[in-house]
Amino acid sequence: MASEKPVASATGVGEADLAKAFQELAKGERAAAALENQLTSMEAKIEALLAQAEKEQEELEKMKAQRSEAGESGGKHGADAKNADGRS
Repeated sequence: MASEKPVASATGVGEADLAKAFQELAKGERAAAALENQLTSMEAKIEALLAQAEKEQEELEKMKAQRSEAGESGGKHGADAKNADGRS
């Protein structure tokens, strides 16, 4: 009563399975390469968006600082002028 197991031969089912496995592996590698290219592209777009956002944030902060300085200097001159006239 020997149990019979399918034995892969050089030209049998085992070779077909191996060929199919290599085809699926190659397909998976192509899919992985395509995904990697897409991720690289997305990463570049994200970096560009972040750089743009940082630049706009810096410009906004500069504008706020300039407005603040203009408001302070304008307020001081106006107050000095009123005090020079003797009016408050």
